[in-house]
Amino acid sequence: MPEGHTIHRLAADHRDRFQGRKTTASSPQGKFSDSAALVTGRPLDTAEAHGKHLFLGFQDTGWIHIHLGLFGKVTLGGAPAPPPTDTVRLRLTNDTAYMDLRGPTTCALITDEGKQAIHARLGPDPLRPRGEGNDPETAWRRISRSRTTIAALLLDQKVVAGVGNVYRAEVLFRHGIDPYTPGKDLTYAQWTAIWADLVDLMREGVRHNRIDTVRPEHTPEAMGRPPRVDDHGGEVYVYRRARQACHICGGEIRTADLAARNLFWCPTCQPRGNRP
Repeated sequence: MPEGHTIHRLAADHRDRFQGRKTTASSPQGKFSDSAALVTGRPLDTAEAHGKHLFLGFQDTGWIHIHLGLFGKVTLGGAPAPPPTDTVRLRLTNDTAYMDLRGPTTCALITDEGKQAIHARLGPDPLRPRGEGNDPETAWRRISRSRTTIAALLLDQKVVAGVGNVYRAEVLFRHGIDPYTPGKDLTYAQWTAIWADLVDLMREGVRHNRIDTVRPEHTPEAMGRPPRVDDHGGEVYVYRRARQACHICGGEIRTADLAARNLFWCPTCQPRGNRP
């Protein structure tokens, strides 16, 4: 499932290609035809993201709410658009660009009230402006009272929105935190450091359209090691590196199932009970 940086990048891509321009909407698959008819011919006012949710705002019509889920995919390109296939749930076009959406978990036209209800059930997002409605203190209040592991809490979109399996594993490694640490045992200093790091890492993810989490001194060039070869791309410390040597200590990276997701960590660099 795409992590939050991908959705924020998509929001920016839609603003660049469609904002302020009259847009034609269609649903070759047919499942979104009625809503597409209400949107077509109207300009895109804005596009924004909250966690893994994408919102496309259309003048006097509402918002197209998109959640890609596990199988959703967005294709963006220049005009003219190729002939659509019957798997395209939503196609947007104008005189310079097109967008095809396939296989989303959600694609629905919603009101302002419906959009606000989605925001209300999501935790703060490291990529949204900090302020009312997006305050890491809100997440801290939940984390500091919870017996649930910090690894599970970081993936709970009601606690923190937009963090997925990669950022979860990597940020805990970068701060030497045992993923099985209960939220209530995390210190406030650890939480503020995690949040600040997520803000920086995910902003870089938006900028480069990939996840890179290793510090400059641990890049392949700096360490004289081969670059990572993986479908997910990017240089990481522990994610999908089970049974490989840790870049820092040389110990074996471990993996386990936690809340139906694969967890990755280094037992040496992230010892149990590690506290500052």
